Amino acid sequence: MGEGNHLSTTGTTPANSQRPQNRMLMIVGGTAVVLIAGLVVMQTFRSQPGQAAESAGTAKLGTTTQRPNYAKVGKDSITYDMVAEECVARYGKEVLDDLINRMLILQACEAQGVSVSEEEVTAEVMRISKRFNLAADQWYKMLEAERNITPMQYRQSVIWPMLALKKLAGEQVDLTEEEMNKAFVRNYGQRVKARLILLDNPRRARECWELAAQNPENFEKLAQDFSIDPNSRALGGTIPPIPRYSGNEALETAAFKLKDGDISGLIELQSGRYAILKCEGRTEQVVTTIDEVRDSLYEELMEAKTQESIAKIFEDIKKNTQIDNYLTQTSTGPNRPFNGAAAGGIQQTSGQVPVRTGIRPATATSPRATTPQ
Repeated sequence: MGEGNHLSTTGTTPANSQRPQNRMLMIVGGTAVVLIAGLVVMQTFRSQPGQAAESAGTAKLGTTTQRPNYAKVGKDSITYDMVAEECVARYGKEVLDDLINRMLILQACEAQGVSVSEEEVTAEVMRISKRFNLAADQWYKMLEAERNITPMQYRQSVIWPMLALKKLAGEQVDLTEEEMNKAFVRNYGQRVKARLILLDNPRRARECWELAAQNPENFEKLAQDFSIDPNSRALGGTIPPIPRYSGNEALETAAFKLKDGDISGLIELQSGRYAILKCEGRTEQVVTTIDEVRDSLYEELMEAKTQESIAKIFEDIKKNTQIDNYLTQTSTGPNRPFNGAAAGGIQQTSGQVPVRTGIRPATATSPRATTPQ
């Protein structure tokens, strides 16, 4: 759910500063979002006043309801059960994870008297789309075209959980001037242009450093031959310019001590790996005062800190709620672990209600918790 300038998956290479794209990915990917039509996700939270949110065509416990056929091929019918079984086989884990996450949040909302209205969801969608200079309908179309997320999925599985968790967190996020200044330096300050060799063996790292120190002009070839970072190795060790306050203090401290053409010492990283840098100069700082970007910087930092806050509250909710997932045979929460099922079957935890097709959340008439439709 976060954004900003971070190191690569190796833990050493700073990423390019592409805040609009990162922000969109964070907004879209904040909660588990899955792609499956109507059968489960679309129907689970669409209860009408006075009705339980049962999946369409699903029989209530202890009753018999006629399920529809979805197609007929010659004399043979394709039934609801056939389609449902295929959907579960293909998408069941992802869909169930999404439903579990939303039910966790819904239960927490009920317990604390928190609700999120349709109007709040719509307002949030409009606020986000406006930041990208798009109308809400254009934003929905872009998400559907590029992310395969329908408007209903986006509202139910991204926006509603995010707003609900913000209310559950209930904390006023504060920013200090020091945090603002550090973020300004990180995002807009001068950076070190460099090449990098990453190694995971101290003896080999020492040998490589000695070769680089003896012949700095051969650094590109050494990176191609020795570096274990596949992204920079293919480019002769070239990495994005290194900013201050990027999250890897050892790397940036060493980088900002270098002059053009210098080879660093052997830098031991927190990951237990070793880096060697060759400095190739500094970038030019275009934005020179924080006042030029204060508003956008404040918004970016507030969003990042809010995401941290709601991630923490969601983890706390998960930690304190017993979840027995019969599909994946796993159990989490404060009670005894779920032992799984015998081969070919689904085992229930003692005392649990029998497994049903679909999850029944609070009804739409509940004044305490609502979900977008």
